[in-house]
Amino acid sequence: MAVDHCKPMGFSAKTQYGLVALIDLAGAYATGDLVQTGEICKRHAIPERYLEQMLTGLRKAGLLNSIRGPKGGFQLALNPDNITVADVVAALEGSSSTDTQREPDDPAFLVLAALEQKLEATKEALLTATTLAQLLREQDAFKQPLPMFYI
Repeated sequence: MAVDHCKPMGFSAKTQYGLVALIDLAGAYATGDLVQTGEICKRHAIPERYLEQMLTGLRKAGLLNSIRGPKGGFQLALNPDNITVADVVAALEGSSSTDTQREPDDPAFLVLAALEQKLEATKEALLTATTLAQLLREQDAFKQPLPMFYI
């Protein structure tokens, strides 16, 4: 099967929005500034009520601190170098158990189960090795203007 026909196995919308918000907060980590949800929503076109729910879950998981009040907001509870994408996925999605109904002795299903295990192990290794600080640096690289060449 050609790669073009494979459905991408990416992040859920919830995880995407959560990661985008955390990358935003990682940018403010060095200054210690609090970031309000409205600011994040405006910068990234994320629905505010949806973002608030995600940030609450991330706070309960110990990844964020929040301060209430008109000058309040959110900030990372840990250094962005110490928060992995795997931490964020676990906080927002919980553990994923994708056990399907299969015949335990059917070799075709056993082969697919082994492939799924390899895929999950590779995915987990990548998510555990990737930090918010790395994602912030990659985002900043995308923001750099491309050099202009004049002839």
